[in-house]
Amino acid sequence: QVQLVESGGGWVQAGGSLRLSCAASGLMFNKYAMAWFRQAPGKEREFVAGITSTGRSTIYADSVKGRFTISRDALKNMVSLTMNSLKPEDTAVYSCAAGDNVARPTIAYNYWGQGTQVTVSS
Repeated sequence: QVQLVESGGGWVQAGGSLRLSCAASGLMFNKYAMAWFRQAPGKEREFVAGITSTGRSTIYADSVKGRFTISRDALKNMVSLTMNSLKPEDTAVYSCAAGDNVARPTIAYNYWGQGTQVTVSS
């Protein structure tokens, strides 16, 4: 049974930082591309960042480029999202996902976590 479990969400003031983690189990972690998505109230889920199975390549949404960094730890079967210079518009539920290839569309991903809330106050 595949499980993706996110942690690290919370409340932070604008300009602050948070680090999200996603622990993966039940799958061959090193075979999967990983990504972070987010969904704000009343909005569609949107791509935030993705990383290839090898960790050699990453892609980011324009809205977070230069502020967020995605990384993965093959030994711990974890993927992380370091978020700096947070803005109120970053407020959302953040979910990690696993798929065959790194891509922006949600349809590219087979497995999803439940998500963790990030709230950024102004």
